[in-house]
Amino acid sequence: MMQVLQVSTKQMLKAFIDFPHTLYKDDPNYVPELFTAQNDLLTPGKHPFHEHAEIKLFLAHQQGAVIGRIAAILNHNHNTFNNSQDGFFGFFDCVDNGEAADMLFQQVHQWLSLKGAKTIVGPVNFSTNETCGLLVEGFNSSPVAMMPYNYAYYAKLLENRGFLKKIDLLAYQFSAQSFNDKPLRLSQLLRNRLEQKGITIRPINLKKYAEEVASLREIYNAAWDKNMGFVPMTPNEFEYQARELKLILDPDFCLIAEHRGKVIGFSLAIPDINQILKKIKGGRLWPTGIFKLLFQRRRINAVRIVALGVLEGYRKMGIEACFYGAAMQKYREKKMQMAEASWVLENNVLMNQGLLNMAARPYKRYRIYQKEL
Repeated sequence: MMQVLQVSTKQMLKAFIDFPHTLYKDDPNYVPELFTAQNDLLTPGKHPFHEHAEIKLFLAHQQGAVIGRIAAILNHNHNTFNNSQDGFFGFFDCVDNGEAADMLFQQVHQWLSLKGAKTIVGPVNFSTNETCGLLVEGFNSSPVAMMPYNYAYYAKLLENRGFLKKIDLLAYQFSAQSFNDKPLRLSQLLRNRLEQKGITIRPINLKKYAEEVASLREIYNAAWDKNMGFVPMTPNEFEYQARELKLILDPDFCLIAEHRGKVIGFSLAIPDINQILKKIKGGRLWPTGIFKLLFQRRRINAVRIVALGVLEGYRKMGIEACFYGAAMQKYREKKMQMAEASWVLENNVLMNQGLLNMAARPYKRYRIYQKEL
């Protein structure tokens, strides 16, 4: 007999976080999330997302074993900013069973409808500012840092429940062989021209990290505001994420553009920490995982370009190309083998064409779904 229960105890939350480890135990591409990070993310009072949102977590059981999980999410800031009545689902994992998926989504539909939502969108964990999208192409390799992963049958489970494509998100791959000199020469020429206009590019200053973070939040909220589903990050949310990222941040891969001292854009790439997390059993750092995290960082040979944004009025001047060129120079110096640029909206013509021009290839595709309630 199947049943779905709302998560209401610490033990149930632990089961919610740990279920993917069982579901993907035979999948060589699976990367476990760190338990402590997931626990904080899902616990009101520990993560700032809960200051402006509500969530409910559900677990599906059969004969005493967990067979599925899902989160129902109501993001008040999203609805206010976008003048919408959206509800979201996230943290969806399930065995290949339509009845189990039905029961999980019924709980989400019911709760979101009671809250006044008219549309359900997902998967997002918790918004497009965090991990989001369902993998629909590119199952033959592990996800890179802060990107999702799922079985191929998930798309069928969603589409059989009436979900339709809202938009796709693309991940591009640069191989070591594609790091040729042409983009580097071009970016240096552009950089010289920009400097004549008072625009300079520099690495982040970790000694003034709090100051830098405050400036970057303003850029992030302004430069991405027209993206599908975007919602500005609150100061607490941005600072929380910045603290998390500082643990793995390489200042050579976090670049800031300034116009006569005013911050006008930034790019951020992070080491692919998933290369280490993949080896940490059950996402537990204690007792041995912490040592793997500390001592294997130097072996990481890939990065993910997480964000690249420039204020309107400074776009199409070559700043974006300079960011990529400077990053590629550092990839070469540090003997990186691969870089992923993700994610990019499929309808972002300028960014997609720019990546193709630099010999990047789209190799993974993620999908955001929606359904009327």
